[in-house]
Amino acid sequence: MTTFVDRVELHVAAGNGGHGCASVHREKFKPLGGPDGGNGGRGGDVILVVDQAVTTLLDYHHSPHRKATNGKPGEGGNRSGKDGQDLVLPVPDGTVILDKAGNVLADLVGQGTTYVAAQGGRGGLGNAALASARRKAPGFALLGVPGDLQDIVLELKTVADIALVGYPSAGKSSLISVLSAAKPKIADYPFTTLVPNLGVVTAGETVYTIADVPGLIPGASQGKGLGLEFLRHVERCSVLVHVLDTATLESDRDPVSDLDIIEEELKQYGGLDKRPRLVVLNKIDVPDGQDLADLVRPDLEARGYRVFEVSAVAHKGLKELSFALAEMVAAARAAKPKEEATRIVIRPKAVDDSGFTVAQEEDGLFRVRGEKPERWVRQTDFNNDEAVGYLADRLNRLGVEDALLKAGAVTGDGVAIGPEDNAVVFDWEPTVMAGAEMLGRRGEDHRFEEPRPAAQRRRDKTERDDAEQEYDEFKPF
Repeated sequence: MTTFVDRVELHVAAGNGGHGCASVHREKFKPLGGPDGGNGGRGGDVILVVDQAVTTLLDYHHSPHRKATNGKPGEGGNRSGKDGQDLVLPVPDGTVILDKAGNVLADLVGQGTTYVAAQGGRGGLGNAALASARRKAPGFALLGVPGDLQDIVLELKTVADIALVGYPSAGKSSLISVLSAAKPKIADYPFTTLVPNLGVVTAGETVYTIADVPGLIPGASQGKGLGLEFLRHVERCSVLVHVLDTATLESDRDPVSDLDIIEEELKQYGGLDKRPRLVVLNKIDVPDGQDLADLVRPDLEARGYRVFEVSAVAHKGLKELSFALAEMVAAARAAKPKEEATRIVIRPKAVDDSGFTVAQEEDGLFRVRGEKPERWVRQTDFNNDEAVGYLADRLNRLGVEDALLKAGAVTGDGVAIGPEDNAVVFDWEPTVMAGAEMLGRRGEDHRFEEPRPAAQRRRDKTERDDAEQEYDEFKPF
């Protein structure tokens, strides 16, 4: 049964925003008290947060689909809908978030670090919020915006100060078990370690973490053995320790050739060959182990390595090694640049940025893209003529009609607002959007107005009927 997972694909869905409410206040002796529809609630976000108590992505391997709750719709009496609850997903320290194309979206290091993986949709406005001096009694409300849908990849890169690297059965697990309180699986066959093991070591005043990475073999950086799966866990380590076996039973191996092969794999993986490192000659308690260590040590030191001869079984040379590692860790920590205070980066929009684009496609269709137009379309109830007219007014004020005219659109051309897989398409009629401006009295109720002379009411009715007839010719689909 799988107990450790360090890479998963996660499908997250934020909550949808609640719909706004279209309602009119009613009470005794005041049947038309004005619009009182409340706003819809905001949809919940999906948030990833670093939790030191979590060490694997196993939960997301078994349950890769996660969804936050939706916002509640608004109600009459100016009652807004309840916001959806955020979905907080704990992840291990050192989790990297990527999109499906492999681009890094976030690198979560440090307890409490958060990343919003999917943004909840905003709630729709009720007709009380849409009321204005021109539109005293809106007969519509805005729909809630759907929440984000994201497919992301989570990769775990172990956060440790030191990584033990070497061939399978070189004694890395035995070494971490005696240097720290970690209890990894130890046996006399290759690939005993199937997952990285972490241990905490105290040497004087320095406390550091040490990771036992599964054994590497030639070709590990290209996918052979278990190396490719776990070389990523070495990336964050400040110091590398080559654990070399001086008692190997394989005739074609020796400590120096093992070191050369592992160094080449680290170089091929990229960036790991520049880390500070030292060499540990392990198993000197085995017959001929000490002799081989004495033989290869001068060669290793001539290459510039600090060399330590140890025996994890006999507990020889461990104290000197632990303090040497503490010294290297302290130096690596001191060399790191100090963390600066969080900076807020402000990227103002260009003065000529209209907030949308208009482009004609090969089939002659004009496509409008932009955050505002696409959101407004999603918020519109196309079964309500008044809501459609309100959308036309908003697009006209934003400058969409002028942009379509400049792009060469003429009456009857197809216009799509939104991406190809989720767009609203209609036949464009430029006079319709301008005509929507003429319907300045739509949404008003004469019962809210002061009495006017009969002649004035007849003239207003004639103008309103003419405008509505012109507006009815608009076909949004």
